[in-house]
Amino acid sequence: MSGLRYVYAICRPFDAALQAQVTGVDGAPPGQLPHHGLIAVVGTVPERDFAEEPLRRHLEDLDWLSATARAHQAVIDALTAVTTPLPLRLATVFRDDAGVRAMMEEREDSFRRTLERLDGRVEWGVKIYAEAEAARPAEEPEKAATGRDYLRQRRQRNRAHEEMWESAEKFARRLHDMLCGHAEGARLHAPQNSALSRESGRNVLNAAYLVARSDSEAFVELVQGVQSEESGLRVELTGPWAAYSFAGVDADEDGTPDGVAGEAGL
Repeated sequence: MSGLRYVYAICRPFDAALQAQVTGVDGAPPGQLPHHGLIAVVGTVPERDFAEEPLRRHLEDLDWLSATARAHQAVIDALTAVTTPLPLRLATVFRDDAGVRAMMEEREDSFRRTLERLDGRVEWGVKIYAEAEAARPAEEPEKAATGRDYLRQRRQRNRAHEEMWESAEKFARRLHDMLCGHAEGARLHAPQNSALSRESGRNVLNAAYLVARSDSEAFVELVQGVQSEESGLRVELTGPWAAYSFAGVDADEDGTPDGVAGEAGL
């Protein structure tokens, strides 16, 4: 059965071997496709799943999409351990090697500039969550004797919530400013929806930081050493990741990177 070329990332040439257990999407081990001093990390995937029409259907199948994303990420993680990858979008596929090389040829200058900018750097994610329970009184309020008492208690509860959120956001701004001073770049992402992320609490900071590998240990210690002055706040650190948030080969006027991969070459 014929196959399509699935592209995970663009890299500079590297000699280190990937983890032996890494397979990739559809179980195919990743390989290297060289072109003009760059490497496309590729795999072979079946047309029955990755041709235009079946792929469109699969992208609406959450189980299939989740499994494919995990396999894709496993390859990116393995690359991040040995080199600086420029990850492409999930399910970037081409008809054959010639299509991959044509894409690399077209975007060669941009790929080289981005790899130069990201060389030796990784991404760390920091999130802050504010627990709504922290704004609730420790004891149940006394039963309101009158309508006026009820309104007064309600205003007090609302004020407590507002003060708690304001305090959480101030802490998030202070932490972000501090981390920016220890990173080479930062991106503020939209807060996560707790219903989708299944994380408890309200997400008041969702940020990514570009950090040199040599500075990563100090960066991690800095985040782990943060002691919030506010109760009910949770700081989460993730990484190191490939520099997804900083991997745009072009930038808008506001400096926000565009996506790396173009349309699939089918």
